[in-house]
Amino acid sequence: MTEIRKNIENMKNKVKECAIQSDRSPDDIQIIAVGKTFPVEVLQEAYSYGVRSFGENKVQELVEKMNSMSKDLQWHMIGHLQKNKAKYIAGEVTLIHSLDSVDLAKEIDKVARKKDCIQQVLVQVNISEEETKFGLPVNQVVGFLEEVSNFSGIQVKGLMTIGPKTKDKDYIRECFKRMHSLYIDIKQEKLDNINMDILSMGMSNDYDIAIQEGANMIRIGSAIFGKRSYTV
Repeated sequence: MTEIRKNIENMKNKVKECAIQSDRSPDDIQIIAVGKTFPVEVLQEAYSYGVRSFGENKVQELVEKMNSMSKDLQWHMIGHLQKNKAKYIAGEVTLIHSLDSVDLAKEIDKVARKKDCIQQVLVQVNISEEETKFGLPVNQVVGFLEEVSNFSGIQVKGLMTIGPKTKDKDYIRECFKRMHSLYIDIKQEKLDNINMDILSMGMSNDYDIAIQEGANMIRIGSAIFGKRSYTV
């Protein structure tokens, strides 16, 4: 059994375990395999073992891989999206996880309407309020949702966050717990044209806590593909 196949099976088993411990169905949790910096051949191997949802952080890398691989895949833009690059992926990817400004929303909306489609998005929230992270502060999320709910080329499907950069598991849990509370509060408000179907949080180092705290989509890179080697 190859390393990637072993990692995929391992991840599925761990997700199942976490879900059952939290009285949830494993089927409710979607794993996005994050292939950033890995070549298409590595993603093809994951595809051969049943992976159908891939995430990328950079637009150029996403577009190149999307054009090189099978058409039966779901592609997720999970990294920060600059307004001037929205035209390359709006209307092309399954889900943009990182909507965090009205200007970006306007651009995605414009491109999607030009392509006569609706782009599904998640609103990124900076739950830990770290200066190095993108995303909206919690107190701006509802007002932002009310504003983008009027855009006909966009469909908000939920929220996304990145856990705090720390080894303090209690603090990670606290952040994910607050994120889940925000998600539930917004869901109960039943805003027009806003769905709260997806809560995307948790990566290779904290997905277990994220699942325990209500995530139904997790973004897994190194735990599937192995350690990344970044080249300058």
